[in-house]
Amino acid sequence: MDRTYKSWLDGGFVSEQKEYTEPTPLLAADGTLRAAGWARKNVFDYDRTKVRHALRRKEWDFYQISDGSYMAQISFANISLGGYASAVLVDLHQGKTLCSTMAPFLGGKDKYVLPPKGDVPNRVHMAVGKSVFEAVTETEKRTVRFALGDVACDFTMDIAPGLENITTVLPFKGYPDRYFMTTKQNCLPCEGTFRFGGETVRFSKDTAFCVLDWGRVCTPYSLVWYWGNGSTYLTDAQGKRHLFGFEITWGIGDESAATETCIFYDGKAHKFGPIDVKTFPKPDKYMEPWVFVSQDDRFRLTMQPFYDHHSDLNIGVMRMHSHQVHGLWSGSVTLDDGTQLEIKDMYAFCEYVENRW
Repeated sequence: MDRTYKSWLDGGFVSEQKEYTEPTPLLAADGTLRAAGWARKNVFDYDRTKVRHALRRKEWDFYQISDGSYMAQISFANISLGGYASAVLVDLHQGKTLCSTMAPFLGGKDKYVLPPKGDVPNRVHMAVGKSVFEAVTETEKRTVRFALGDVACDFTMDIAPGLENITTVLPFKGYPDRYFMTTKQNCLPCEGTFRFGGETVRFSKDTAFCVLDWGRVCTPYSLVWYWGNGSTYLTDAQGKRHLFGFEITWGIGDESAATETCIFYDGKAHKFGPIDVKTFPKPDKYMEPWVFVSQDDRFRLTMQPFYDHHSDLNIGVMRMHSHQVHGLWSGSVTLDDGTQLEIKDMYAFCEYVENRW
């Protein structure tokens, strides 16, 4: 396999899966990383003023909402030199972007500062150029809004009582002051509208879910990663409905302390180990089945792709190249207590990304 990242399939890769449960400073006074591992909620105290390389600092709140037919992406990012607020709407079955709008800004180092945690009550309200981005997080509800010209997005999502997420801090070998910290919170039933050019697409909580990708990072110049995520309802033999989801990210940084791999069931996080795909999809296998294998054999799913949402922003010194592949997933996963869940034709996605930024 011609992988461009370290994989447990290459042999000898072991992850400690160190869990943090108490508040922990992310950075020391000199900007070096103090923590590496994972948590069921964000317990890592982030002080952006301690980041040694401010021009390498990147902060974002990214919301992806989908019901398997349409996908909306609403994001706000501050990448020090600048940033943007944006909204995208994609028809997954037609394989077509229906709307894509962005309001960029320059000089974001100490402007448009986002909250230091994404999974506690907070409010973001920012006017960027002619756009407005707003995200309000309450204990059991989150609302996200975006407006620019004839585009208006308004979404509300439920946060189940006690809902856990996975927050990870990954270091980079040889870079004591670099890190990748993200919170992935999914299993968020979502409803709302995406209006553009006189058209309206509606999402219902019965079929649509949101995943929050919250990131505060300071990274080397080049990065590679996989990110896979999905949420749905599973119905048991007694007819009871359960919230189910998963989060799989790998290929970024040093994963010896923890991997960003987790199953969610009824709001609780079930941690499992390193993961990979049997066949490296680059350069021409993105629409072939993706067979996922985990080191502990607790995640055994195969994705049958139906759409590759490919994007490539290349401006020379900066490139963001992504294949976000959407498909139907089938197989089985195993919870912490050994319970095995069967999955059949669940909609979800997995992307492969190579970035220089």
